[in-house]
Amino acid sequence: MMGRMRGQPAGETSDVGVPAHARAEPDGPRQALADVLRRWARTPLPRDRTVSQPSRWPVAILAVVAFGAYLLLSLTRWWRAENPSWDLAIFEQAIRGYAHLGAPIVDIKGPGYHQLGDHFSPLLALVAPVYRLFPGPVTLLVVQCALVAVSVVPLALVARRILGAWAGFGVGVAYAFSWGLQSAVDVQFHEYALAAPILAFGLAAALEARWRTACVWILLLLGVKEDLGLSVAAFGVVLWLWGVRRAGTAMVAAGALGMAFVLFVAVPFFNPHGRYDYWGKLGDDDAAAGSGSLLASVGDALVGIVQPADVKLQTIVMLLVVTAFVAVRSPLVLMLVPTLLWRFAGSNHYYWGTTWHYSIILMPVVFAALIDGLRLLRASRHDWARSAARAVPAVAVVVAAALTTQYPLGDLARPETYVVGARAAGAERALAVIPPGASVATDTGLIVQLAKDRTVYWVTTDLTVRPDYVAIYTTRGWGPDAPTDVARYAEQLFPGTDYTTAHDADGFLIARRTHPAIQLP
Repeated sequence: MMGRMRGQPAGETSDVGVPAHARAEPDGPRQALADVLRRWARTPLPRDRTVSQPSRWPVAILAVVAFGAYLLLSLTRWWRAENPSWDLAIFEQAIRGYAHLGAPIVDIKGPGYHQLGDHFSPLLALVAPVYRLFPGPVTLLVVQCALVAVSVVPLALVARRILGAWAGFGVGVAYAFSWGLQSAVDVQFHEYALAAPILAFGLAAALEARWRTACVWILLLLGVKEDLGLSVAAFGVVLWLWGVRRAGTAMVAAGALGMAFVLFVAVPFFNPHGRYDYWGKLGDDDAAAGSGSLLASVGDALVGIVQPADVKLQTIVMLLVVTAFVAVRSPLVLMLVPTLLWRFAGSNHYYWGTTWHYSIILMPVVFAALIDGLRLLRASRHDWARSAARAVPAVAVVVAAALTTQYPLGDLARPETYVVGARAAGAERALAVIPPGASVATDTGLIVQLAKDRTVYWVTTDLTVRPDYVAIYTTRGWGPDAPTDVARYAEQLFPGTDYTTAHDADGFLIARRTHPAIQLP
């Protein structure tokens, strides 16, 4: 390996293991470029006893504190009945299926809809035993907070081993309270939460040159979500640049072939329409839908990938500023590229920015790149680089703290966060109208609260069903077109069925089916 050898003067690097032609003086632009690339892509230090082994207790305490902060944020959102989307309800239905040794059926997407036909996330089954013991949406919130907190441990430990106790701890703090983790926790459960510890353990192993362990961890991403095959392949590129050519080539092949298999074989097999439903999210939705062509979608995506430039540039800057831009010193930063490309190519504007859960899979990468970049700066021949390396961990902590005031964890310092409020009380009264076991077509207003013990459909997903109840929340999401007569609205959605208004208060409107008659408890 090419890290600094025992007894080597500080600031100098070893060329042991580098071919003679690579150690030669540059004899032209091509050789100069190759030399720059070689210096940029130096391999990590091998794990040996020359690297310090500080106490693990500070990292354990940090992870527990982070878990407490994440959980408090999640529970306060839950207590206030703030449902940002339908995701938590979807994953509860899928995991409930696994928990009862059945298929992950998500009726919200349509009656009998198989979750693996939507997104390929078989590792969600790992959550099933916990859900079986403690069924309910809050269990998934706790699991997500635990997964994210666990991801702090490997990165903080490897940072302390490579950078020293205090500098490494600072990197761990900056990661634990980074904006990408906060944003993900804030919008309730998502399968990307599984990727955070997988990436953290895998990249920590890579930073210590434990290649086999790193590859095993990173390969698990293929079971989290279909797009993460790109991250697997990008990790292979990094290994190749580090000189681990055989493993790197294998990872590139595994990522590319695994993703192709999932998109063109596995997902269509489980999908009721025999396809992957998200090709239309590349580029312009209308154009893609009108052409029905994957090539048209890709073409639109390439045209629109830089627009709107301000939002997308801000996301890139925010990813790098948390590392004081030191992450660009490491080849690991290349693992950001595939995810950013598909996000920026997407027509869904939620993909582009720094909110929602999309950046949780990038946080372990940028902080692993920060650790690697600081290691390389410390070995620089330049005094300014070594001085900067000493200051950056503190800068990263300050940046994380400053950004927290603008991101979800900042709400924990605001008194109104702990006020339940009228909306939650209104939601409780509305829920009491719908008995357990009933079938309900609903919107985001009550969807995650209903999913625990009712059969829940999205209000307009499949109009062939005849739900016992229709429940909508007109205060949010409907705009000026919100229905005022929920019974009439339900009868228009489901022709041939009669409904009567069962509840109309606090913005929650509920219609009960009267014909064909339903059996009330």
